[in-house]
Amino acid sequence: MTTDPSHIEKAPRSLDQALRPESWKEYVGQEAIKENLQILLQAAQGRNHQPEHVLLYGPPGLGKTTLAHLIAKEVGASLRTTSGPAIERVGDLASILTNLSPGDVLFIDEIHRLNRTIEEVLYPAMEAGVLDIVIGKGPAARTVQLELPPFTLIAATTRISMLSAPLRSRFSGGTFRLQYYTDTEIAEILKRSGKILGIATNDESFMEIAKRSRATPRTANYLLKRARDFAAVSGEPLDLKTVKKALSLLEIDEGGLNQTDRDILNLLIEKFNGGPVGLKTIAAALSEEEATIEEVNEPYLMQCGLIERTPRGRTVTDKGYLHLGYTKPGQPKLL
Repeated sequence: MTTDPSHIEKAPRSLDQALRPESWKEYVGQEAIKENLQILLQAAQGRNHQPEHVLLYGPPGLGKTTLAHLIAKEVGASLRTTSGPAIERVGDLASILTNLSPGDVLFIDEIHRLNRTIEEVLYPAMEAGVLDIVIGKGPAARTVQLELPPFTLIAATTRISMLSAPLRSRFSGGTFRLQYYTDTEIAEILKRSGKILGIATNDESFMEIAKRSRATPRTANYLLKRARDFAAVSGEPLDLKTVKKALSLLEIDEGGLNQTDRDILNLLIEKFNGGPVGLKTIAAALSEEEATIEEVNEPYLMQCGLIERTPRGRTVTDKGYLHLGYTKPGQPKLL
């Protein structure tokens, strides 16, 4: 069976872009950061100066890229976007900086993955607005200094500890850490997303998704879209019952834990009496990479208070036992 391409409408932009807030009012949560950024931008505009450089950090999916778009929109500037891994050579950075127009906002995502040599070229660009380029090699080498147009650098990272101290210190506009969202804030975000996607459902359904979203808007929007798809294919109305069915199919439980999260808890309880157990042992028993467990699963389990990290290894808390239906080590699950 073939499809006539003439009957296919091309979407003007992706769903993720469509769901991105267009104004400060639409951006739910992170109130302290929003207030500080608005003061920074309004003060710069009042002095007719370029806003200072800003560093945003925190777990993925909390809205760092969205904030960069809002800052550019607030000052009426063009947003140029790149990422740390994409800048492989000094020449790449020089090309990006010299092609900026006066007043542009440059957004570098995952800036912690910049090469140290490239970082050093970025220092004078941020501090003095100049680019130092070495031409030639050996005794004939000489340095050429290029004047750059005024620009604002907004950098985002999930690993701020990997940034060098000299680079961090040059973000004179401020360094801001994005916090996890409350269930109420996530539900508000989902209501807006539901209107954009044309999803008709009730507040209970939004709150159910919010509770299982790991306090992260990106995850919440993903679950909302999958619940919508499930309802469309099954022919059921998108109510609380259908949402629960969709999330169950995705193996997301009431606490937002996925199957790997539960496997870790089950392993600690059933095979090691609740711990303590070392990371290497957990990874070997689950045939999973240590980095995946440590960086993807553990943070949320610890945030929920289900496990603890001790000097001797990982242990399950009383809350962790209750979540899986256990009362204490050695006893079967509660029915």
